[in-house]
Amino acid sequence: MQDTVNYSKNLKEYHIFVANTFSDLKKLREKGDKTLFNELLLKTLPHVKRYIAKRFYSALSKGNLPQGKYKTKDFLDQLFIEVFDNFMEVKTKKDLYPWLFKIADEVLDDTIADEEFDNYFLKNIDDYSKPEWDEMEEKYSIDGGDELVMIEELDDISYPKNDYVLNHVFVDNDTSDLIAQLDEVLGPEGIKKHIEMVLYHLPLTMQTVFGLATEYYFDIEEIAKIRDLTIQEVKELFEQASKSLEIRFLNRI
Repeated sequence: MQDTVNYSKNLKEYHIFVANTFSDLKKLREKGDKTLFNELLLKTLPHVKRYIAKRFYSALSKGNLPQGKYKTKDFLDQLFIEVFDNFMEVKTKKDLYPWLFKIADEVLDDTIADEEFDNYFLKNIDDYSKPEWDEMEEKYSIDGGDELVMIEELDDISYPKNDYVLNHVFVDNDTSDLIAQLDEVLGPEGIKKHIEMVLYHLPLTMQTVFGLATEYYFDIEEIAKIRDLTIQEVKELFEQASKSLEIRFLNRI
């Protein structure tokens, strides 16, 4: 639990750090000093980079983007251009951090739309038996690990702790007992793999909304701005993602 508290504290402090760069970034943008602007901007981007990498590899594995045509760096390079060109859209320091994620989303979504690849999903995983879950987890770990979970660019950034994420899943239940049971059946690594695996099979918008809330600590209003959704739409997507995870965890055990 202490690790979860520390993770939350660090993320909230990072939100504050990014907000506090706003004034200096604005001055550099007004001067047109792209070099110093990008040097300072780079310090605000480790979590945005992680977000882009996860979305990119998910799009690759789902067939939304062609293999071998793009790299994560391509989207980061475009992000720097878009942020510099459009920085004056940001009105206050509180708006900066969610706006960076919004621009990242737009860069990715524009490329995916241009490629016009069809999204696809596997069969209904609600019907999987425990042996099928175990087999899929093993296959996921081997076939998807390098692209979806064990990404080099993300090694220096911790994932949120399992109990923090599960607190968002089992909101109407005795969370501590369920987490203890899940930990006994699946273990910490099994829980993390299961969360990643289930989220991977959810619709992209639902997956993204849940991740923005649980991995990056954005609130409902900030997520609505990032994803160009209404607050009610974000609430519904988050609740649907949580319910999907809850059902599949309970089916698993």
